Amino acid sequence: MSEAVLKAPLVLEYPFTRTTGPVVGAFLTGLREQVVLGVRRSDGTVMCPPLEYDPADASPLDELVEVAPTGKVVTWTWNGTPRDQQPFDRPFAWAMIRLDGADTTMLHAVLVDGPEQMATGMRVAIQWREEREGHIRDIAGFVPADNAGPEDSAASTSGLATVNAAEPVQSVRTPIRIEYDYTPGAGLSAYLRAIKDKRILGDKCPVSGQVFVPPRGVSPVAGVRTTDLVELPDTGYIESFNITRVPIRGRDDLHPPYCSAWIVLDGASVGFIGLVSGVDADDVRIGMRVKAHWKPDDELEMSATNILWWEPTGEPDVPITDYEHVGRTDADTAGEAS
Repeated sequence: MSEAVLKAPLVLEYPFTRTTGPVVGAFLTGLREQVVLGVRRSDGTVMCPPLEYDPADASPLDELVEVAPTGKVVTWTWNGTPRDQQPFDRPFAWAMIRLDGADTTMLHAVLVDGPEQMATGMRVAIQWREEREGHIRDIAGFVPADNAGPEDSAASTSGLATVNAAEPVQSVRTPIRIEYDYTPGAGLSAYLRAIKDKRILGDKCPVSGQVFVPPRGVSPVAGVRTTDLVELPDTGYIESFNITRVPIRGRDDLHPPYCSAWIVLDGASVGFIGLVSGVDADDVRIGMRVKAHWKPDDELEMSATNILWWEPTGEPDVPITDYEHVGRTDADTAGEAS
C-alpha cells in the first residue's frame, strides 16, 4: 500500500518598507487627507497614480495636479471569489478607472451587488476608509457614483494647499505575503518521513555517484532521475559560513551575533544551510567538524526544523586546501585524473 501524499501549508512573507520620495509621498499624504493627486507629464497629460519619472521618456516629474475622486470605468472583470487581503470580503469587480482630470487609469475594486450592475463607461466614486494612514488602502474601493455620499464624490477646493500643509508621508510599509500548499516529490517525502525518526536521507546520482541532501529526485549534475536513497550520519563539516551581527525582524529567537553555515554531511557531495551554536560566532571556522542537535523526541515532526542547530564535535578540522574539489567524490577526481 502506497503512503499518503504529503502536503503542507506554507507562507512566504516579507515586511517591505520603502521611502516614498516627494511625488509618491505627496500622493499618499493626499489620500490620508481625502485628496487625490496626479502628476503632469512632459506631454501635458496627467498621470494618476503618479510616478517620479515619465514612463515614456524617463524625464523627472514634479508638477502635482489635483484630480477628482470620481471617474469612469474603462474596463472591468468580475471577482466572484474574493481572497484574503483583497479589498472586500464579498464578490466585487476589478476595474481600470480613469479619474476626472487624469489621462491614465488606476486599478481598484468596485463594490456592486452583481456583474449585471457593472458596465464600461459607468461613473464611479471613491469610498474612503474612516481611518486613513497615508496608504493606497485609504481608498476602500469605488462605488457607483449615484450611490456615493457627498463626502466621497465631492472634489476639494484647496487640495494641494491641504497636502502641502499636512505632515508628509515619508515611508510606507507594504508587506508581501503568499500563502500556498506545498506537495513534495517522492524523494523529499522520504526525506521528511525519515527525519521524523532522526535519520537523514540523500539521493545518489547514478552517473557521477554524487550524493545530494535533501534528495532532489533528479541529479542536478547529470539531469537523470535518481532512485537510490542513501542514509547519512548527522555529522559533517562547515564548508562556508556567515555571521549576522544585526537583528532580523521576525526572528526574535536569534540574538546577534550568530552564525549560519553551509553544512556538508559525511558522505554527501553538497551542503545545506544550518544554524551553528555551542561556539562563539567568531570562533567558527571553515572545516570545523559539527554534529546535529535535535529536538526532543516528543517534539519531532516531518520537518527539517527537527535539527535545531549544529554544534562542534571537538574533532580535528577537515583540511580544506583545494576549494575546487570540496564536496566531490573520489570517483569524480579519479575520472579527471584518467
